[in-house]
Amino acid sequence: MPGPVALVTGAGRGIGRGVAVRLSAEGYSVALVSRTESQLHETAALCTGPTLAVARDVTSTSAVDEVFAAVEQHWEPVEVLVACAGAGASAPLASTSDEMWDEMVALNLTAPFRCIRRAVPGMVARGRGAVVVVASVAAQRGDPYVAAYTASKHGVLGVVRSAAAELATKGVTVNAICPGYVDTPMTGHTIDIIAERTGRSRDDARRELERRQPHHRLVTVDEVVEAVWSCVRNPGISGQAITVDGGGLQS
Repeated sequence: MPGPVALVTGAGRGIGRGVAVRLSAEGYSVALVSRTESQLHETAALCTGPTLAVARDVTSTSAVDEVFAAVEQHWEPVEVLVACAGAGASAPLASTSDEMWDEMVALNLTAPFRCIRRAVPGMVARGRGAVVVVASVAAQRGDPYVAAYTASKHGVLGVVRSAAAELATKGVTVNAICPGYVDTPMTGHTIDIIAERTGRSRDDARRELERRQPHHRLVTVDEVVEAVWSCVRNPGISGQAITVDGGGLQS
């Protein structure tokens, strides 16, 4: 028999892949969601239990319903949702286009909201469930040149907090993990942009990001995964923004 069902968006690489592999190792049947099917199959090969690869762009209006319907048809309603799909973009405020704004809000805010909205009824009906959104330290502070990204992450943290308050008596927890710079392909893209815009080498650009964190290194995927798992397994944690950045943003 399959284990309890988890759904992970952004499961094709980076944090999402790490979360999917960990949930599989903990006995979950894991639905893997991202835009790129080949990456999902790579993630599935690393998992030890049942997986279901569903290649969808979660910013599409109908995609979230299609994903959840496929999972429910194949297994049963989702008990754990981890929303890892996300992206970053940077520009001076005056140069932040409507297109950049819309892209950041669609992927980092609207898509997780739709996933939470779709997952909650099944969780409430069962009397248990866990939602974890991988946000960012940008959800809790403002940095220059990332207005659209920061607004989207602040927004999704608001959704998390409101949902946690609403579901507190229903057996469903909702939390956000707020990493600093993590050693992932997304950060690698940021390093490429810094190098391109400043003329520095990639090594110098990476060291600059490392120095922005108190422990002078990038956060590892495993460190973020461990924070996600602590929220999944502990029903006493809800409504929290758990920072994983080596101590830069202290609560």
